Amino acid sequence: MQIIGSEILSNLLYLIAQSLLIPVILVLLAFIVYAVLSLGSFLTEKFSKSKFDVDKTEALIRAISKSANPEEMAKHVQDSELPVDQKKVLVKIISNHDIGSKSRRALATKLIEEEELKFSNITQRTDILVRLGPTMGLMGTLIPLGPGLSALGTGDINSLAQALILAFNTTIAGLAAGSVGFIISRYRKKWYADDLSILDAIVDSTLEVLDKCQEKGSF
Repeated sequence: MQIIGSEILSNLLYLIAQSLLIPVILVLLAFIVYAVLSLGSFLTEKFSKSKFDVDKTEALIRAISKSANPEEMAKHVQDSELPVDQKKVLVKIISNHDIGSKSRRALATKLIEEEELKFSNITQRTDILVRLGPTMGLMGTLIPLGPGLSALGTGDINSLAQALILAFNTTIAGLAAGSVGFIISRYRKKWYADDLSILDAIVDSTLEVLDKCQEKGSF
C-alpha cells in the first residue's frame, strides 16, 4: 500500500513538473524579448544623457544663491542642464516660497522621495531579470532531464539528446537575460544615485536661500 501511494505521489509530481515546461519556456522567451528591449532603452538613455557634473552643480547653486526673487531662481533652474523631472521638483519648491519653512521642507522631502521611488521602479524591472532569469533557466534545465533519463533507460538516445539540447538552451536563455538585466541595473543605479545626490544638494541650497529671504521679508 505504501509503495502504491509513493508511486501515485511520484507520478503526480512528474505531471506537475512536465506541465510547467511550456510556461517556463514562454517566460524565458518573454525575458529574452524584454532584455533586448531594455538594452535598447538603456543604450538610448546612455547616449542621450547629459552629465551634470560638480562644476555645473556649483554654478547653479551660486546662481540660485544670488537670485533676487523666486522668479529669478526658477529661471536659473529652467535654463540649467538638469533633467526635466528634476527641474520640475525645484520649480515646485520655489513656487511654494510663500508657505512656512517646515512645510516647505516637508514638501521638498516628499518630492525627492517620489524621485527615488520613480528611479527604484525603473531599476526593479531589470532586477526581475537578474533574480528570475537564472531561476527560470534552471527550471527549464531540470524539467526535461526527467524524460531524458527515462529515455536513456530504454535506450532511446535521440530523446535524451533532444532533452539535453532543450535543457542547455533554457539555461543559456536564463543566464543571458539575467546578465543583461544585471548590467543595466548596475549602471542605472549608479546614474540615479548621482542624480539624486545632485538634486539633494541643490534642493538644500534652494531651501536655505528661501528661508533667508523669508526671514528678511524679501518676498
